[in-house]
Amino acid sequence: MVDERIDTVVVGGGQAGIAMSEHLGAAGVPHVVLERHRIAERWRSERWDSLVANGPAWHDRFPGLAYPETGPDGFPGKDEVAEYFEAYARKISAPVRCGVTVHEVTNDLRCGGYLVSTTHGVISARCVVAATGPFQKPLVPEIIPDKAPVMQLHSSRYHNPDALPAGAVLVVGAGSSGVQIAQELMQAGRKVFLSIGAHDRPPRRYRGRDFVWWLGVLGKWGAERAAEGSEHVTIAVSGAYGGQTVDFRDLAAAGITLLGQTDSYADGVVRVRDTLAADIAQGDASYLAVLKEADAYATANGLDLPEEPEAWRIGPTPTCVTNPVRDVDLPAEGITTVIWATGFTQDFGWLRPAPMDVEGRPLHSRGASPTSGIYFIGLPWLINRGSSFIWGVWHDAKHIADQVVRERRYALYAPERPGPDAAVTALEA
Repeated sequence: MVDERIDTVVVGGGQAGIAMSEHLGAAGVPHVVLERHRIAERWRSERWDSLVANGPAWHDRFPGLAYPETGPDGFPGKDEVAEYFEAYARKISAPVRCGVTVHEVTNDLRCGGYLVSTTHGVISARCVVAATGPFQKPLVPEIIPDKAPVMQLHSSRYHNPDALPAGAVLVVGAGSSGVQIAQELMQAGRKVFLSIGAHDRPPRRYRGRDFVWWLGVLGKWGAERAAEGSEHVTIAVSGAYGGQTVDFRDLAAAGITLLGQTDSYADGVVRVRDTLAADIAQGDASYLAVLKEADAYATANGLDLPEEPEAWRIGPTPTCVTNPVRDVDLPAEGITTVIWATGFTQDFGWLRPAPMDVEGRPLHSRGASPTSGIYFIGLPWLINRGSSFIWGVWHDAKHIADQVVRERRYALYAPERPGPDAAVTALEA
């Protein structure tokens, strides 16, 4: 039984869903945005308390609204980001329905299009846009068994140091989350071990400009695919404490014990791989490569930007890198908590008509599924490097909305009169 019919259903009321709604609304496409909790819920409840955006406020926003509290070069906190998207939804009168969970999407065999089964009934739609984003299902490697005498939680469930049991903490992951959580725990007086893997670490700022600006002028945001072999390389960048370049040497100097990649566990001992020095060196290489390209660009374009020779200095290698720890005895080190800052996997089991690859990731071309009428928005590298970022998803949503509009015109086509010009007239209406 169908309870409602509408042209397009957008599933997800985060940054991707709100961006999608703006462009669909501007194009006059009847649609609804279904959100299982609140607008931007993951920013509210699945992030740690002190989290700030990784990009400055002038960059990580939609074009039509500035952040009300944080200045252009500041980094808004997670609550301000969530409130920003809520305010944006009001600004564009987005038809968001909160508290509606989508159970599954199936083919509508009677009328064509799709049936969207929800906690509030069944909606018949011509198009479905999956705007659930990249942070869907926390990824926790099956290394330490649940029965091990240590608390384990994913970074999406970490909130603050006081919420953890007393004792040392092992943080696994070299990306933005792992670095910021490890640093916060260290500053709270915890003994911290940080297990890192392959990563890039761009300069937070260089020659007076944030790295997001450098990526823009160097044309790197527009890259359409990750470099060969770097698909799973994390980015170590931070907006915390006013924004700072991540240097693992500094973390080691502050008292954090750096470890190689976490490999296995047995009898209370975590075994790590001998990868630390190589991964640190690769991170340094990616950092210096950005500086080199930035200097070349500044020279070629005659930019009067202050030179920054100190940024090129690579500090001494910490002892924990030259003499790496290979075995970490959790009880002996007093480690009572392991935080897995190991990212997320995608879960589109509810979207039955859309084909997936062997790893469960959607097949698509610039966001369009091979199955007509199904689209994706907000995924990493959907169209280019910027696709999963706040500002990038807004531009991707414009592209997807254009495709929805074009399909809609064909679907609504009805000849007004016989003759070769009828189709052209209908499509251009």
